Amino acid sequence: MRSTRPNRLQVVVVAFLLLAWIGLVVILALAPDTYDRGLRLPSGGSGLGELVFLVALSAFIVLVIVGVLRRWRWMFWLLLIAFLAGVLRVPASIAEGLGWLPATGPGWYVVVQAVIGVVQFAIGIAMFVEFRRHGVWGLRT
Repeated sequence: MRSTRPNRLQVVVVAFLLLAWIGLVVILALAPDTYDRGLRLPSGGSGLGELVFLVALSAFIVLVIVGVLRRWRWMFWLLLIAFLAGVLRVPASIAEGLGWLPATGPGWYVVVQAVIGVVQFAIGIAMFVEFRRHGVWGLRT
């Protein structure tokens, strides 16, 4: 019989997603111009663009969390690829910091992106190790 309690890997993934969502809300509240530039929204607008962005991303995060907790196999593989690809944020952030690429935001945002990339990659490695030991989402089938 399959356990319905989330295992450590699922808890880590859900915690990362929730922290990412909280970070998004904080940035939208304290520095909305950071996303205005990325989304190409007019500065000082009504905030409708940010609200639509927040609602859409929130719905996506909820879908991913449901997939993690229900142990959808396809969600495992999608997240594994996405988390391992997070390592690409590090050289991109370094290139932005050195001026080799156009900056996507203020300096602090570039540093945050690099840190997120390192954390994503670490979770991706943990997912791969757990897959090798216990299968997808820790379930040998």
